[in-house]
Amino acid sequence: MEPRESWAALAAGGVAGVCVDLILFPLDTVKTRLQSPQGFRKAGGFRGIYAGVPSTAIGSFPNAAAFFITYENVKSVLPHGSSSYLSPATHMVAASLGEVIPFSLVQFPLWESLKDLWSWKQGHVVDSWQSAVCGAFAGGFAAAVTTPLDVAKTRIMLAKAGSSNASGNVLAALGDIWRTQGLSGLFAGVVPRMAAISLGGFIFLGTYEKTRQLLL
Repeated sequence: MEPRESWAALAAGGVAGVCVDLILFPLDTVKTRLQSPQGFRKAGGFRGIYAGVPSTAIGSFPNAAAFFITYENVKSVLPHGSSSYLSPATHMVAASLGEVIPFSLVQFPLWESLKDLWSWKQGHVVDSWQSAVCGAFAGGFAAAVTTPLDVAKTRIMLAKAGSSNASGNVLAALGDIWRTQGLSGLFAGVVPRMAAISLGGFIFLGTYEKTRQLLL
């Protein structure tokens, strides 16, 4: 990558991170409370859903900027291209190095594949709004399949000291949820999670692509 492209990825990623957090922070708070073992109302309901927004927005700029400059740089040095069978693997490696979470390993290869497919269908590279639509679909799918992990993470974060979940063992938390609440427990909050992340994918990836295009 040229320095100009790296700076564009850095700035565009930061702007995209701030935009999506300012808009979607309340939905994430609601989702977390829906997954709470105390129940939605006892966990706070709709009270104070904007608490903590400023600090989150300030922290999201460097995090998103670091993710995208890593993602784009790794993509540039690994085999890629719409015709290459290595393309999904390239995007998975780039996403995992940018942010090591299962969600990114699902979302970003799917986002890139959808963009490649749409570009091939129309005969030219997708516009920023089309990239945003691809981001929404990829985000929604990734949100659905990784919901059990998100529920387990929430339970661990909210666990009382000395409880079985307080140890931080994700597999143990998943097993406990399955035994006590079954499938519905594992996918608690899946609808607002999918809605929030689909909207987040649209805003985040669409804003990133548009800002990057403007800077370049």
